[in-house]
Amino acid sequence: MFEGFTLKMIEVSGATLRVRYGGRGKPLLLLHGHPRTHATWHRVAATLAPDYFVVCPDLRGFGQSSIPADMPNHTGSSKRAKALDCIELMQRLGFDRFSVAGHDRGSYTAFRLAMDHPEAVERLIILDGVPIIEALERCNANFAKAWWHWFFFAQLETPERVINADPETWYKATSQYMGDDAFADFLDAIHNPQTVHGMLEDYRAGVAIDHLHDAEDRKNGNRVQSPMLVLWSLKDDLEELYGDVLGIWRPWAGASLSGKGLVSGHHMAEEIPEALAAEMKAFLG
Repeated sequence: MFEGFTLKMIEVSGATLRVRYGGRGKPLLLLHGHPRTHATWHRVAATLAPDYFVVCPDLRGFGQSSIPADMPNHTGSSKRAKALDCIELMQRLGFDRFSVAGHDRGSYTAFRLAMDHPEAVERLIILDGVPIIEALERCNANFAKAWWHWFFFAQLETPERVINADPETWYKATSQYMGDDAFADFLDAIHNPQTVHGMLEDYRAGVAIDHLHDAEDRKNGNRVQSPMLVLWSLKDDLEELYGDVLGIWRPWAGASLSGKGLVSGHHMAEEIPEALAAEMKAFLG
């Protein structure tokens, strides 16, 4: 896993991040979702490394990166704070401008990165996500039935007690697509109660403060200034919930917007790594 990549703990102003990086060419930052670690990207990273310098961190609160202190409105786990981590991480690796791809919860950090730091983001790839404010404003019975965990995770203390009682049953996953090493990394994460807390804080920040940042941007007419690619899993429920996924993103795009659904389940970096890497390369150039 990640042959030829470097593994390091890198300090930024607000966190300590576990990071893998390697390859050659233009810099590309890959951000994982919940409840994964950076290891979810290992097959995609191997495919991209001959053409791009690939950087895969554990987001703060996830994997083996540091867990933010609990703060009012969960600001320590806000996507704004995580986006700043990414900026500082890439600068420490020598890059002031780069492309970024984010999956699931990582897509919210990637989006916030593009909104808060437009000068740094060359191209933006969103995988299986819409802006948090758009999801919350479209919260109907179908959303509540499918994504009820958003609101369960937003509660204090109880979700940790439930998940930590039997994390493998809660987070149903196998090594089938992940691979043995990535699966072992995933197990380490979900069996660490502090990491479980950090991952849940990401959701609490979403309903407490992240959507307010989105609302502020919309009020001010701010848009993503870089070209955007949006991809979603046809065997997951994004299209089922929202219909026209690109239509939701169009008001947020200030440059070109493209995208489509891919035949995959939710964790496309694990299930269809070659096809996903091909779509990313075609967009990145």
